[in-house]
Amino acid sequence: MPGTKTLVIVESPAKAKTIAQYLGEGYEVQASVGHIRDLIEPKNLPPELKKGSLGKFSVDVENGFEPHYVVSEEKKRTVAELKRGLKDADELILATDEDREGEAIAWHLLQVLKPKVPVKRMVFHEITKDAIEHAKNNTRELDTALVDAQETRRILDRLYGYEVSPVLWRKVGPGLSAGRVQSAATRLVVDRERERLAFVAAGYWDLTAQLTPSSASEKTTQFESRLVRVNGSRVATGRDFDDTGKLKDKVVALDESSAQTLATALAESTVDLTVTSVESKPYTRRPAAPFTTSTMQQEAARKLRFSSRQTMSVAQSLYENGYITYMRTDSPGLSQQAITAARAQATKLYGADTIPDKPRVYAGKNKSAQEAHEAIRPSGETFRTPSELQSTLRGNEWKLYDLIWKRTVASQMADAKGLTASVVITATRSDGSALASTSAVETVTNAEFVSTGTVITFRGFMAAYEESQDEDRNQVAEPTEAKLPPLKEGEVLVLIDVEAKGHETSPPPRYTEASLIKTLEELGIGRPSTFTATISTIVDRGYVTPRGTSLIPNWIAFSVVRLLEQYFSDLVEYQFTADMEADLDRIAGGEADRVEWLTGFYFGNASHRGLRTVIDNLGEIDARDINSVKISDGITLRIGKYGPYLEAPSDDPEVPRRVNIPQDLAPDELTAAKAQELIDAPVIGDRVIGINPESGKQVVAKDGRFGPYITELEPEPTPEQIAAAEAEEEAAAAALAAAAVKKPTAAALKKATAAAEAAGTTVEEELIKAKRKPAAKKTVAVKARTASIFKTMDLATVDLDTALKLLSLPRVVGTDPETGAEILAQNGKFGPYLKKGTDTRSLESEDQIFEIELPGALELYAQPKYGARKASSALKEFDADPESGKPIRIKDGRFGAYVTDGVTNVTIPRGEEIEDIDFDRAVEMLADKRAKGPAKPRAKAPAKRAPAKRAPAKKKA
Repeated sequence: MPGTKTLVIVESPAKAKTIAQYLGEGYEVQASVGHIRDLIEPKNLPPELKKGSLGKFSVDVENGFEPHYVVSEEKKRTVAELKRGLKDADELILATDEDREGEAIAWHLLQVLKPKVPVKRMVFHEITKDAIEHAKNNTRELDTALVDAQETRRILDRLYGYEVSPVLWRKVGPGLSAGRVQSAATRLVVDRERERLAFVAAGYWDLTAQLTPSSASEKTTQFESRLVRVNGSRVATGRDFDDTGKLKDKVVALDESSAQTLATALAESTVDLTVTSVESKPYTRRPAAPFTTSTMQQEAARKLRFSSRQTMSVAQSLYENGYITYMRTDSPGLSQQAITAARAQATKLYGADTIPDKPRVYAGKNKSAQEAHEAIRPSGETFRTPSELQSTLRGNEWKLYDLIWKRTVASQMADAKGLTASVVITATRSDGSALASTSAVETVTNAEFVSTGTVITFRGFMAAYEESQDEDRNQVAEPTEAKLPPLKEGEVLVLIDVEAKGHETSPPPRYTEASLIKTLEELGIGRPSTFTATISTIVDRGYVTPRGTSLIPNWIAFSVVRLLEQYFSDLVEYQFTADMEADLDRIAGGEADRVEWLTGFYFGNASHRGLRTVIDNLGEIDARDINSVKISDGITLRIGKYGPYLEAPSDDPEVPRRVNIPQDLAPDELTAAKAQELIDAPVIGDRVIGINPESGKQVVAKDGRFGPYITELEPEPTPEQIAAAEAEEEAAAAALAAAAVKKPTAAALKKATAAAEAAGTTVEEELIKAKRKPAAKKTVAVKARTASIFKTMDLATVDLDTALKLLSLPRVVGTDPETGAEILAQNGKFGPYLKKGTDTRSLESEDQIFEIELPGALELYAQPKYGARKASSALKEFDADPESGKPIRIKDGRFGAYVTDGVTNVTIPRGEEIEDIDFDRAVEMLADKRAKGPAKPRAKAPAKRAPAKRAPAKKKA
């Protein structure tokens, strides 16, 4: 109707901007910027609400687990803007995401905005004109079951964290946290490191032969073959050993001597190598399913080296700008529209024979209504190819779109087909005698080699895409294309070379982000939308440290997991955690009651003890035991306030020796031998370099928590000095007695003596003065001078002159002739620099601190802020802009990197990398920004007024 307005609320400003283009006039689209309210921190509750069960969690556990929500300070302005938009609207459409979180955001908006106009819920999984138009015409009611599931999860996390985390603070360390998903994920990483710690490597040998057919015309056709059996018994490979280094099956394990003996025997002229079996069977390989959230994160990590956080950030941008469908989904299925688009594109690009007769249908394991019900794919009814978007998408956004497009199209293509040939070659002596006698097999009568080759006759989906694999010791890799020469049974081969190779079994590979996400999904722990946050949390808490792509647990994670396993065993059991997710899915489907489930989890029921019961019956927890790991007899690892250290007996039985553990030493690398090496290493530090001739203090080299440094110590008094001090005290006491002054305290006597020496009076006079004066304030102890050594220095070889120069810093370079300010050279947290008042300049090296003179310092200050080597603060520089005529630079600003010509600034879009921006792209960005014109000034908010008092909002019926 003319004159009507519909307010549409989405989560993000970028999404609002894109949707507004499709809705047109009559619609105002605003963003809530995520949740507008959340559970209040208990400490911020009003005093009258801090009493009772609500005061501990901001959740009234004794009255239906009713939560107490508040609008945060930073969201009050957003709420005010939404209310202003709603004031003259005739209809409200809530268009938040179609998962649990989006449904909950919509419900919170209703509770806070209290609209008096009709309200509709609009959902879509892609932001295209057709999808938005369809969603606008097919609105629905709010799904309260989804809201219940999200609210249950939020309350569950609050109860779990607020009950268990304080136990970690008291027994392990401050700042730690526990959570239903993060604790299970941490345990997975720790369990893998425990396997690596317990792992015992086993050595084994094998033989590889280079063979060729005996006919002259085929002698150039060389192929490789591997020894697989000796006397009919299989030769051991790495998978035949368990993690303790023992053989699991009855196989022949060749040692070096046996392998070399056999290799020598095979090279003799009396040995025949005959083809005894030739088999050929068809080879088929199916394409991978379209991306779900987790498989996208895994493949982006393998192929693009993206972190899960980076992947989701780039995917969010692609979705909000209308390039892909919703990126949080656990369904691999495609809509009929997407299947048609993928098949059409495969036919056009790769040929009609590359698609199967019938469309492929993929089904996921999770049947819940939690997530969007289509895989991640390019949006629209006709996919845009990556080449078509090269001028629109850049950097990481283009890379991820390219990956999603390839996976989607390939998923609807035909199987790859080929043939796999397997050839068995038997080695025997022509006279029938034994080949060799070895330590592994006393008499070797025959040895069998096997060669395989796969020839792909029809590439099918492989023309578009091939899936990558994580590192796995026992996984059978897909056969690579390798062609064998035509061979037939009974054919005699010629041995070109044979090589004995030694191998060692490897421990289970550490988790990467990709493999950890895969395991969490397989175990049913967490949901696609939570994996990124989970990994970020365990890294931010210091439980896990990334090293390359590997996730390495820190020792504090071992303490946390050990405490949870011993006292909260149910909460970190993988199946229990997965069952919680399944229960949340049941609540989301309306099959379970929120209050009933929370009651069972917290207070317990017939099948579960309940978290409250566990907390109330913890008993005494031995913090020292929880934070200790026995490395070997006499050596124990302790996790202390400042990190892990080794403890071993010392010469003093009352005081054990403590040795810090290098920060870059992974837990599985701390073997008993390595621990002993650290204990036995000479102590670096606490080395007396000499005496400062000016102060008479000892100059000492130390190795501290934050690295090596130099410090001054008060020297130990000599016997003569002690005797002189005692004689002085006796003289002062005698003088006091002679003056008939009441004997003062030792402290008063010391003060009086010092004052008398300074003033040239007597001790008696100073004591009389002290009685008439109020007590003086205590003097603050002078802190010992310290100085970090330079990176180019060795703590063990620093001499006295160098140490005194370091202690003398900052060094006065000179005085600025213009301002009269002193210029100092010194070392800081971010490296060497000059300081003139509050103005600083970086130096190129630490040595310059002592070398630079006043002219050089003045020259540095005459240049821009960021140093002599960097004439400007630009991260990247280009030629002059054709329109403004000024040089273009990329700079780092408060809100991230931006392109500027000194007149126009434009922020670099998310997903676009600095190194990918060239001169042409920079000119294009500046031109686009100029075309848009200056930003409109933000409207002033109306004057605040006291809100009317009203009854607290009731939860939905």
